[in-house]
Amino acid sequence: ALASAFIWASYSLMTKRVRAFPTAAIGSFALLSGVLSLLCHVLLEPAVSLSTRDMLLIAVLGLGPLGGAFFLWDAALKRGDARQIGVLSFLTPLLSTLTLLLVRGEMPSPAIGLAALMIVGAAVMATRPSN
Repeated sequence: ALASAFIWASYSLMTKRVRAFPTAAIGSFALLSGVLSLLCHVLLEPAVSLSTRDMLLIAVLGLGPLGGAFFLWDAALKRGDARQIGVLSFLTPLLSTLTLLLVRGEMPSPAIGLAALMIVGAAVMATRPSN
């Protein structure tokens, strides 16, 4: 996880410093990383049996929310301010938590309310021009 965080942060911070490439290339990066992940699984982990439904769900997850997130992250970094985008990305766990609570019919706790205020406050502070 630490290595992944370092790679992701490095990519995010250095994306404007490398030769320009189309955002559509993200799909080939994802395909390559998927193939390497499968290779690591075959070489390093015990074999598992996946049903057709399992494989379909994995493909939908990769093409849908996960693939979309990588594509949109790259597009945003190329067009926007990386600091603002980074701060706004902290809304993701808050929004996913609120969605989960909504689906389960539960009310947010005071701790989630405090987290929301802190995240929005940080986003407001980060987007203010520095003097």
